[in-house]
Amino acid sequence: MSDLEEFLAGERLDDVVLFVSDTALDADSRLRNVGDERENGVVVVADGERGRSAFEAGTGMDVMEFTKEAMETTGEIDETLDGATCPAEGEDDETTHEVEFVFAFAEGQNEDVGGLYAEGDVIHAYAHCSCGENFSRKWIAGE
Repeated sequence: MSDLEEFLAGERLDDVVLFVSDTALDADSRLRNVGDERENGVVVVADGERGRSAFEAGTGMDVMEFTKEAMETTGEIDETLDGATCPAEGEDDETTHEVEFVFAFAEGQNEDVGGLYAEGDVIHAYAHCSCGENFSRKWIAGE
């Protein structure tokens, strides 16, 4: 099982995942050496602190501010964490919508909280589109 597969199964609760698209990533970026190349970018699985630092260095955004804003809008983020569909797509035919990056973490099952969290470990994913829209999705790990 790859690091990403383990993360998506809820087996790496201390790690985060960062996807950066080719459109937002320099050709000689260090992320290309430490991550897994995808058709449209690079996925990196890293321990939480290192991953958050990499996110902030690579995007210029504070991760907490980004996730807080992204939680306000629900959208479709691929369960492989290497793509998404912007919820603003189709609102304006002249605007380009390409996911630039995705940040994700997993939260352990917590029956006391209830809802989705009582059902199992939860994947929290947050995406940023080239149009400026930030959005999120969460789901039960392994589903």
